[in-house]
Amino acid sequence: MNILFSESFLRSLKKHSSLREAIKRKVDMIIQNPVSLGEPLKGNFRGYYSTAVKKNFLIIFLYCNSCRKKGDDKIILCSDCLECSDDTLKFIEIGPHDRAYKE
Repeated sequence: MNILFSESFLRSLKKHSSLREAIKRKVDMIIQNPVSLGEPLKGNFRGYYSTAVKKNFLIIFLYCNSCRKKGDDKIILCSDCLECSDDTLKFIEIGPHDRAYKE
C-alpha cells in the first residue's frame, strides 16, 4: 500500500501532538482496512472517507481504489491522480469535526 500524508495533515498532527498515539493507532487501522473503517462522505466531500479518533476529532482520507471504482476521481480531480496506483491511501486532514471539514 502506498501511503501519502498531506501537508495540512502533518501540520495538524504537530498541532494536536497530545493525541499523537491515538491518531497513529487509528491511521494503522485505516491502513489495514480503509473501506470498512471509514464512513463515505457526501456532497462537497464525495469520494472522501472519515473516521473518528475521538468523539469529535476526525481523520479525513481518500482511498484511490474506491475513488476510481465509484467514478469519484472525475469529481475530486487530484493533481497527482495519474501518478497514484489504486492501492494509494491519502490522509488529507485531522482535527475537530468543524475545522476538519473546513479544510
